[in-house]
Amino acid sequence: MESERIEVQRTIRADPGAIFDILCDPHGHVAIDSSGMLMSASGEPVAAAGDSFVVHMDREALNDYPMGLYDVTVTITAFEPDREIAWTILGKIRPQIGHVYGYRLEPADDGTLVTSYYDWSNIDPTWKDANIFPSSPRVPSEPRSASWRGPPPRHLLTEAGRRTPLIRSGAAARSPGW
Repeated sequence: MESERIEVQRTIRADPGAIFDILCDPHGHVAIDSSGMLMSASGEPVAAAGDSFVVHMDREALNDYPMGLYDVTVTITAFEPDREIAWTILGKIRPQIGHVYGYRLEPADDGTLVTSYYDWSNIDPTWKDANIFPSSPRVPSEPRSASWRGPPPRHLLTEAGRRTPLIRSGAAARSPGW
């Protein structure tokens, strides 16, 4: 592996607090998902490291692994209001993978500079030895799901007004989990 962390950035025309609120809400994760895997979520918005919620997944959306419907627990690992949020995923795969997804938010003249990162530097050796990482991170995009309870987070739209993953990777098709 050349690197064990991927970061992508994009400026979004919204203040950091508005973006952070969506990233703290389980339904916000579903609304901005560009993979098609997040079907719905259960739980309350997170407020601190250690908080968690459940995401109901469908890996079939990627047409790569026949995992069907399953649940994962999103556990917050970093929480700095309006600045950074990160989480790891606990699911049915054993051993647990140990990868981390996160967002750093920085005020910018025209909104917020959003850095999406995906870090697999501390994954379990079983997965590291399988050489299946990285899989692709995505910067938030438009809402995908009708399950979002609040007003559409339109400020997460791309300039073209559609979801656009910033990195596409063949490795994403080999990832065994979210």
